[in-house]
Amino acid sequence: MKLSCKQIEEFNQNGLLLLKNFANQNVCNDILQKAKNHLENKIAPIESEEEFSQSKEKPINTRRLRQAFNRAEIFQQWMTDDKLKPILGQLLSEEPVLVLAHHNSIMTKMPIDNTRTPWHQDIRYWNYTNDNLISVWLSLDDETINNGLLEFIPFSHKIKFDKNQFDEKNNFRDDCSKNKELIKTAVHSNLQKGDIVLFHCKTLHHANKNSTLKTKFSFVYTVRAKSNTPIKNTKSDFKEINL
Repeated sequence: MKLSCKQIEEFNQNGLLLLKNFANQNVCNDILQKAKNHLENKIAPIESEEEFSQSKEKPINTRRLRQAFNRAEIFQQWMTDDKLKPILGQLLSEEPVLVLAHHNSIMTKMPIDNTRTPWHQDIRYWNYTNDNLISVWLSLDDETINNGLLEFIPFSHKIKFDKNQFDEKNNFRDDCSKNKELIKTAVHSNLQKGDIVLFHCKTLHHANKNSTLKTKFSFVYTVRAKSNTPIKNTKSDFKEINL
């Protein structure tokens, strides 16, 4: 499968692209079943809501199941899916390499005691020679504003921001007047099982709290262009997979 010129232009312009009904439903079901099993059994490595929680008296909920590639064969199969490689190659304009240093996770938005994900750019997580990185977000069930759907700010991957527009954790500040105007341009599209969103590592995005009674599961991983190598002796200088 390859993207049309219009789709490539849309990604380059907006920094994101939605592909509806991309993943096989049976594959999504198998991934979801395995993810639920790992969540129920608290299989490490896990990132919790603890660092985002305002009250230590509340139970700590899982935020993501990390290192998905090493967890299960079904996860590896999705992350190396043959249908995606040519698409990612088109958008990167190079051969894609699977990054395992960070976005290699099952994302969970659990009910009740969960937190909002602030506006941010994923480039803050990595140390590479340039910003030619793309994340692949797979919806494993329905995603809406009510359960923590991602919202994006189109074109934000091309904007040069001032340092004071971000806080000490590199979150895009909600209280900055310049930022507020840009946030008003945010867009979203409800997702269903099998939908994927491809987005640039500098595209601003956030997610509200999950206000439903059901945990939301999503799968995210990132690829880089082959020439965009990790900087030595940083957290990005980690095991990778040639696709």
